[in-house]
Amino acid sequence: MNIESLISDLAFILLLGAVVTVLFKWMKQPVVLGYIVAGFLASPHFTYLPSVTTEENIDFWAEIGIVVLLFSLGLEFSFKKLVNSGGSAIVTALIIVTGMMLAGFTVGHALHFNNINSLFLGGMLSMSSTTIIIKAFTDMGLRQQKFASLVLAVLIVEDLFAVVMMVVLSSIAINNSVEGSEMLMSVGKLLFFLIIWFLIGVYFLPTMLDRWRRFLNSETLLVVSMGLCLGMAVFSVYCGFSLALGAFVMGSILAGTSYAESIEHVVTPVKDLFGAVFFISVGMMVQPAILAEYWLPIVILSAVVIVGMIIFGTFGMLVTGQTLKIAIRSGFSLTQIGEFAFIIATLGMSLHVLEPTLYPIVVAVSVITTFTTPYFIKMSVPAYNFVERHLPARLNFLIDRYHQEGEKDQASGKMWTRVLHRHLWRTIIYSIVLLAINIVMTGYVQPRLTELSPRWGNLLTVAATLIVMSPFLIALISPVSAPQGTKSTEHNIPRIVVMIFRSLIALAFVVNVVSRAYSARVGLYVAVAVVLLIVLLFYRRLSSHMHKIEEKFFDNLNERELRRSGKNNRVVNDLHLAYMTVGSACPFVGQRLMDSNLRRQYGVNVVSIQRDHNTIPIPDGRQRIFPGDVLGIIGTDEQIETLLPVVEAVKPPAQGPQPSDMTLTSILLSFNSPLINRTPSSASLRDNYNVLVVAVNRDGTFIDSDPNLVFTAGDIVWLAGTKEDIQKLK
Repeated sequence: MNIESLISDLAFILLLGAVVTVLFKWMKQPVVLGYIVAGFLASPHFTYLPSVTTEENIDFWAEIGIVVLLFSLGLEFSFKKLVNSGGSAIVTALIIVTGMMLAGFTVGHALHFNNINSLFLGGMLSMSSTTIIIKAFTDMGLRQQKFASLVLAVLIVEDLFAVVMMVVLSSIAINNSVEGSEMLMSVGKLLFFLIIWFLIGVYFLPTMLDRWRRFLNSETLLVVSMGLCLGMAVFSVYCGFSLALGAFVMGSILAGTSYAESIEHVVTPVKDLFGAVFFISVGMMVQPAILAEYWLPIVILSAVVIVGMIIFGTFGMLVTGQTLKIAIRSGFSLTQIGEFAFIIATLGMSLHVLEPTLYPIVVAVSVITTFTTPYFIKMSVPAYNFVERHLPARLNFLIDRYHQEGEKDQASGKMWTRVLHRHLWRTIIYSIVLLAINIVMTGYVQPRLTELSPRWGNLLTVAATLIVMSPFLIALISPVSAPQGTKSTEHNIPRIVVMIFRSLIALAFVVNVVSRAYSARVGLYVAVAVVLLIVLLFYRRLSSHMHKIEEKFFDNLNERELRRSGKNNRVVNDLHLAYMTVGSACPFVGQRLMDSNLRRQYGVNVVSIQRDHNTIPIPDGRQRIFPGDVLGIIGTDEQIETLLPVVEAVKPPAQGPQPSDMTLTSILLSFNSPLINRTPSSASLRDNYNVLVVAVNRDGTFIDSDPNLVFTAGDIVWLAGTKEDIQKLK
């Protein structure tokens, strides 16, 4: 690789990208579109400017861009968020992805693409753009609304589906056919590794980061987080998956730690840099001749994305019990494709199964749908009003009734379902852990032991495997505590049935381990003996040990929440130490501690203030509270629970004038001006026009602003305010 050409190409595309994106910001258009346009201008297809010397150089930077981009998306995706979003987001995302896959596959065939290309096209059309939607919601001040939070939950689930889809599409592309068994094996392998990585990551990473807490400034946190990201990406490739999958998984693991916001903050510049290179590389694939030739497929696919997302998104929300207004607003917000479409297209190109003409077509569809997204979000309310007026009264009644029933079911919950869910997740997790131990011992330990001792190798392997498995076998057959709100004697039938089923699974694992070295009959006898031996001799000790491991795992999984509420950080008696971040709408912002009345009003004590990377222990009453401060607060559970929403309150994004809209200008007062012989106070300039008199130039002498200053003809009045307000005053 020529280092000089590598750097020169990077410099060229970044300088060109900077100019074009500044222009797009001035035009108030999405920056992503600017990157794509910059990529087209830097490509050999645009002959009026110099182009990059070697396209492989840009592919190199773009690969890094995909890894960092997926890592950043993973940081926004936490399994806790996924669980909290409930079934609504999962079902809606499943309906959207399935519906759009079928629509894309059908339209692909209608446009004379083969099966593989049509399948990839369906995958590309099924993923809405997380980046574009978050940017649009932020710019329009909609992030705090209920439908926006549901849309973001759907996007989180779609990101997970996209990762699974990439693995499945890779398997199909390599085998050049759609085989059910191969697909199930691929998905099973993916889920196996995802759960193992997640369990190990959640158990070890938060503990490691907590031990290094005092050494983690911005610099070291960036190095550690990017090292973990790239390390997991490489390990993912070693396990037979992609770099992007490993990066996404590591981001999702770190998303559950208390460092998630800090990591996201330090990684953002890296993501912006390499993400820009990735989108510029996408723009380099645009070929005007192909766009002109295939304008009809571009228009058709754009219509399919917009109409399909509205229909499937709205239907998915209605099915999960949302109101008609929320469903329509959600559907209208999902009308675009973005980064995952490009990543899936790049995957198809790298596997040499995607037709070269399909890539620029999908890029053009993305550009069109990205451009129209803000307009469709604005159109959602008028569309709802139109539908509500013309919807039959009977159907409207049924939708409202369905929504109310859904809320009632969600509020009440069925205890037996909760009991089974607790058993199911426990069974799946411990079964996968036991399977992983089995694979490691068989694939890596047994060959080495057999090589060292051919006679005793199998016996040693079986013994070592059973010893390592024993804590997890105990955990698998141990009874699960009843969910909160149920009695231990309730729902005995499902609990007993599931306990028998779990015991049989534990027995099957032991039989499998022994029978691989000896006969199935020996395996069964030994399995029964081993399970009885473990239960009789080691049950209490191993059960206690596994309880501590589970407790540690769930503490790490809920670290951010526990740190905020202090529920797991008891100081003495019923007092807890919680760490809460001061929001922009906190009523104590700017006040001194002595003036905030926190102790008198809420009964709590502030024991520390963390500001950036500096900690103020035991602050005195003169310390002020600022947004972004992390307050260490001691209080009871009830006191902390009452104070949390007050301290962490955040103002919705401002929809008024931006700082760039403010200006300082002057007005010459003529003889017939209504301001003559009046003062700024009597003219009510601040109240009526929202402008401020800064100074008055009278006969070449500047007079400072004074509420009692009388205006005279010929005065040049200098005013501060927005351009619109000053224009109204003029």
